[in-house]
Amino acid sequence: MKEFINKDILNYVELNSQQEPTLLKELNKETNLKILNPRMLCSSYQGRVLSIISKIIRPKNVLEIGTYTGYSALCIAEGLEKNGIIHTIDINEELKEIQNKYFKKSGFGNQIQQHIGNAIEIIPKINECFDFVYLDADKENYNEYFDLIIDKIVSGGVLICDNVLWSGKVLNTNHQDLITEKLIEFNQLVKKDKRLDSIILPIRDGLSICRKI
Repeated sequence: MKEFINKDILNYVELNSQQEPTLLKELNKETNLKILNPRMLCSSYQGRVLSIISKIIRPKNVLEIGTYTGYSALCIAEGLEKNGIIHTIDINEELKEIQNKYFKKSGFGNQIQQHIGNAIEIIPKINECFDFVYLDADKENYNEYFDLIIDKIVSGGVLICDNVLWSGKVLNTNHQDLITEKLIEFNQLVKKDKRLDSIILPIRDGLSICRKI
């Protein structure tokens, strides 16, 4: 994954930010040792960003699209209200074992509801409105996910979308791959949507942070 900031600056920022909790270090290590495509894992620094945003919002209802091994869900769970709930969706049933292991160890297991399957089919079946949505799934479907979730986000709610800079490929006007094309479309869609205040931060592979007006 292409980095957008000088590595020395990145190291300084990480050293002078909140450190990764012990349980998440364990999950990080196990994911890298045992799970396919560990680069999909949320970085420890990005996890601290999600954690602090969640702690500021104190969400009651969270939707996460793209659970992977559960790292980002646990980061967001740190800021949940006492009786808050995270609905997290992933298409890969084989990851459920490692998710369950760490959800239970975290103490947030009863507040995390896992959904296995196609998010495009699952989202309409979740009869909830959300004050925090985190999107980190198949990039070619970001536009469709957006259409499904935008009306489910409450006024003042936050939408965070990962990988919106796609290793800098969004700068290439001569791109030839579908994912880059779809992400360029998605970034424009979000920017132009009058229901949102939005900003893109060059954190890791790009985070789009939006507030529903």
